[in-house]
Amino acid sequence: MTLTTRFAPSPTGYLHVGGARTALYSWLYAKKNGGDFILRIEDTDLERSTQASVDAIMDGMNWLQLEWTHGPYFQTERFDRYKEVIAQLLESGHAYRCYSTAEEVEAMREEAKAKGEIEKYNGLWRDRTDYPEDKPYVIRFKNPLDGNVIIKDMVKGDITISNTQLDDLIIARSDGTPTYNLTVVVDDWDMKVSHVVRGDDHISNTPKQINILAALGAEIPAYAHIPMILGDDGKRLSKRHGAVGVMQYRDDGYLPEALLNYLVRLGWSHGDQEIFSREEMIELFDLTGCNRAPSAFNTEKLIWVNQHYMKTMDPEYVASHLEWHMADQGIATDNGPALSEIVKVQADRVKTLKEMAAISTYFYHDFTEFDEKAAKKHLRGVAQKPLEVVKAKLAELSEWKAETIHEAINSTAEELEVGMGKVGMPLRVAVTGGGNSPSLDITLELLPKEKVLARIDMALAVVAERIANS
Repeated sequence: MTLTTRFAPSPTGYLHVGGARTALYSWLYAKKNGGDFILRIEDTDLERSTQASVDAIMDGMNWLQLEWTHGPYFQTERFDRYKEVIAQLLESGHAYRCYSTAEEVEAMREEAKAKGEIEKYNGLWRDRTDYPEDKPYVIRFKNPLDGNVIIKDMVKGDITISNTQLDDLIIARSDGTPTYNLTVVVDDWDMKVSHVVRGDDHISNTPKQINILAALGAEIPAYAHIPMILGDDGKRLSKRHGAVGVMQYRDDGYLPEALLNYLVRLGWSHGDQEIFSREEMIELFDLTGCNRAPSAFNTEKLIWVNQHYMKTMDPEYVASHLEWHMADQGIATDNGPALSEIVKVQADRVKTLKEMAAISTYFYHDFTEFDEKAAKKHLRGVAQKPLEVVKAKLAELSEWKAETIHEAINSTAEELEVGMGKVGMPLRVAVTGGGNSPSLDITLELLPKEKVLARIDMALAVVAERIANS
């Protein structure tokens, strides 16, 4: 039998980091064992499910390159199959019609609570056949009344739950639509899912699902319940912690490899190793190595991982992601240096690709004014001579290379008997519009010679105006 895992999100919102980590762990376990990975969209909540959420899930999975072997399957396309299984459970005596109203069930729960018992439906219709005519009913699963359910959890170890704690859960609503615990069981059974990897908020559902699977004579999959992700304050990760959809991390300038690397370590470890290639993740990952305790999301650590990948990955590849940010910020890159060259000179200087795009505008777009603070400090009267001399030397260069540019700047400082800063800083402001850039000789090399000379002229005009007004 092929090892098969699945990721089964509900399309009621974006793909968040907790879901992405669950998908990653499921994907890795399948890949490591040469198995199949299924994508299943659990869209039976018709009121809350949206196509926009489906698209967000797909976008996130594709951006992270967590490709699925089969799917995507949609539960709304399988209602006939669910009805078939519900009928089978009724026929075999494992399910029954319940005519109790919501108010009556609530009264049962309150009565149990008053007695200090487990709050649940009391089984009023469990063995009755005196069904009333023309009265709405739900269908309940006839849960065993004694014995235990043992979850052999690959992360948390064996978990034992007494059947006396479990309700006769509803498997079909009064309108005939199936409920979550029924659809999940049927899907996992039909799709031959051998390993269910999901968040530990589902532990309460697992014994119910195991009992339904047993009633159907289906094989019980192995379970691995992953602890939740917490914010830095120890509370469940939510929007107030900045928890956002996976695609927001793309928008914020993170590489998919960085987010995957960060998520794989958020609940699993391999010694002290921090950086894992996709191939290493597949080779080394094991569900039994996952932490039993929750993990705290740390944005600073994610930033560190992202910087590592920006600096060490193939610049051409990083540039393919930078291109999206340039376009997003309205920076046309048709005329200018190759984006891979920008990656080489800027990766050490930023935390994200979004920042990299923002500080690289001057390589592609002309500016009409200089940064006010930088100009006030460096485009003063004393900068006139250095700018005139260095412009003349740059204009004479027959070879526009970092080495010859560096020599022109150096010889200007020597000729005027001033420090390099007296030449370099006015020149940097003149050429970039601000006071920060990569190494000046490399920055100039990446710009066309005529553009550099024109920008120096623009700076000299500002200096001349300041002299005239002084």
